[in-house]
Amino acid sequence: MERLTYADSRIAGALHAGALIGAVSVLGVTVEGAARRRGPGWTAAATAAATFVAFGGTSLSRTGDQMAALLDAGDVEGARTLLPSLCGRDPAALDSAGLARAALESVAENTSDAHVAPALWAAAGGVPAVLVYRAANTLDAMIGNRSPRYIRFGWAAARFDDAANYVPARVTALLVAACAPLVGGSPAEALGSWRRDAGRHPSPNAGVVEAAFAGALGVRLGGPTQYAHELEIRPTLGEGREPEIADLKRAVRLSRIVQAAAAVVVVCLSAACRSGRRASPLS
Repeated sequence: MERLTYADSRIAGALHAGALIGAVSVLGVTVEGAARRRGPGWTAAATAAATFVAFGGTSLSRTGDQMAALLDAGDVEGARTLLPSLCGRDPAALDSAGLARAALESVAENTSDAHVAPALWAAAGGVPAVLVYRAANTLDAMIGNRSPRYIRFGWAAARFDDAANYVPARVTALLVAACAPLVGGSPAEALGSWRRDAGRHPSPNAGVVEAAFAGALGVRLGGPTQYAHELEIRPTLGEGREPEIADLKRAVRLSRIVQAAAAVVVVCLSAACRSGRRASPLS
């Protein structure tokens, strides 16, 4: 599709993103409509299947654990090979400490993108909403960066993804703070780091989640960040020490706990909404 639509302009990028996300939206509406005609059980099954497609939390946690194991064993080259499975940084420019920090930041950000956000969108809008979210988030990962090729063409995809993740990122940060004691962390530090540091991050959403993780784990994230297309000097998040391999392991555990907590929250909210509709005299 990009070969057909690419031009170095925001308008071309908006048309590209609109066509792809719109197609996924039509697919979602069609699938949910067909499921609704068959009954509530089919609708629930369709939503579950779409949510399963959109989830990436298990892969995220597994890859984080693999990265920690490679770094623990001193296999820096193996960790560099694995890093592109987590983020778009240039692994050749990173040593063991840099790889641990990059992996931890990716685990933090993607706890929201890969799990909490799809769960919330599935609960809010069913099949169309969760599929559109996954399409938008994937498209942002493909073209939403600030490289010379995509800084204009990817603008619309990046802004759409920002809007879709605004609420989920903040729900994730709240869950990080609530769950921090389960990995020996501090809720107060998580909330304080979010309030103090998140606004300085170039992303309106990644900064919220990464700052909350930094505070919860007592580490300092951010700083020079090398991508293939440029070196970004990012602000620091958190007031702790530089993250170590043990902190990456704690981050993966915290991510898993937050994912489970998000599932519980979504199920409870869905049950409450169904109960409210049954109780309404207009339902």
